[in-house]
Amino acid sequence: MVFDHLRLGGSKSMRYTGPKNKLARREGADLGLKTPGSKSHASLLRRLNVLPGQHGIRKRRKLTERSRQLREKQKLRFLFGITESQLKKYFKRAVKMKGNTGDNLCQLLEKRLDNVVYRLGFAPTRTAARQLVGHQHVAVNGKTINIPSYKVSVKQQVAFAKEKTMKIPQVESILANKTIIIPTWLERKGAIGILKAEPTSEEVEKQINLRPVIEFYSR
Repeated sequence: MVFDHLRLGGSKSMRYTGPKNKLARREGADLGLKTPGSKSHASLLRRLNVLPGQHGIRKRRKLTERSRQLREKQKLRFLFGITESQLKKYFKRAVKMKGNTGDNLCQLLEKRLDNVVYRLGFAPTRTAARQLVGHQHVAVNGKTINIPSYKVSVKQQVAFAKEKTMKIPQVESILANKTIIIPTWLERKGAIGILKAEPTSEEVEKQINLRPVIEFYSR
């Protein structure tokens, strides 16, 4: 069923399978893994600065430069719900592209279909967006796509593959939410979205320091 919990994150080849709030608390950041407004999300915000398993200890150990790079890399990976091997591949592609590597990396990640669905406000989390795509509820230029990592191109249209999808209570609720802020590189009219320009790194950099990520993979 749409919006059932999925597994994300993880080691080199597997996605994270543990509690999402525990993961966010370990990284000390709201990674968008819980639906805003839910009891679970409220609980996370109250305890975001409390390390998991430490029972009230709020101080974090001073990180080495290498550890700091690792933590930012992990935050980026968990934010987009991808594996280590996927992120490494995106980084290698970003290096080969012209321009700033950090901007290129964000561009590649933001253009993932599951992320575009999330950014358009068609789903409350990237996890939910990934499930919508995987269950064939999303179409690009009228063609149903079930690959979350599908790269959306500029001027392509993203919409629901079937009208009945919009009648699913969770989908209907999120579509009715008028408080969602759509990135400037996207345009949404009703239940139809368009990638109108190349994504920027602005939204990602509100949560992730990209420089340590680049340094981690550049060693």
